[in-house]
Amino acid sequence: MFALRQTSSALRRPLARSFASKAEYENILTEVRGKVAIITLHRPKALNALCSPLIEELNGAAHAFDADKNIGAIIITGSDKAFAAGADIKEMATKSFVDAYKSNMFANWGDITKVSKPVIAAVNGYALGGGCELAMLCDLIIAGDSAKFGQPEITLGTIPGCGGTQRLIRAVGKSKAMEMILTGNMIDAQQAERDGLVARVVPADQLLDEALKTANKIASFSQPVVKMAKEAVNASYEQSLQEGIRFESRLFWSSFATKDQKEGMAAFVEKRKAEFKDE
Repeated sequence: MFALRQTSSALRRPLARSFASKAEYENILTEVRGKVAIITLHRPKALNALCSPLIEELNGAAHAFDADKNIGAIIITGSDKAFAAGADIKEMATKSFVDAYKSNMFANWGDITKVSKPVIAAVNGYALGGGCELAMLCDLIIAGDSAKFGQPEITLGTIPGCGGTQRLIRAVGKSKAMEMILTGNMIDAQQAERDGLVARVVPADQLLDEALKTANKIASFSQPVVKMAKEAVNASYEQSLQEGIRFESRLFWSSFATKDQKEGMAAFVEKRKAEFKDE
């Protein structure tokens, strides 16, 4: 599995403010535009291969943005050549079963799913192995038209280890997931969109701009209600249909306890734009 560097003009444009100094992070870059936080995986010499320090930094930054009341959505992206071309093989190659089992390898890789605000994966280039799994940990994937997705672990004598066998089948169905996992074959962005793995495909050089449009729209709504919507959708993975509907109903009723629900419905009746206060 591999990794790389984003050089599009969209990424090079200065952002509104920097969230963390370069001294704080060695493997990621963090920036803010308005109410949207952007985390860029930044191991250009390793095609953004996902090592333990990078995952720790990514989780730390994501949870810090989650706690920031001024942030309404988070984008995770990589470079033009690779979102993340897999887990760092050099870090894993010499591990024994005992090493892997005792260390509970990848135990913290799923922490992104604990972020309550919407997380968008903006994917250009390779998203393979752990990179594909990281993208699937996010709430939605927007892909540049050069993106390629795959779970090639079988070619390395192992299997996906960070949820690939479980999340991929939920995204694309059993047959397609089996084909990708058992052959190690990649699919391009257009196929990923047809299969339901990605929300939409955009020109590669417009990826970040398009992701920002989506993130800004999400961030313009009531943060408490957006969190409720995300929680309700994600609950469908863990519950039966009837249990999920009951859970959705409880969250729907809960939204009526917010000032933003009153504002949103009043604005609709009065034919004006709602002004949400996240209350």
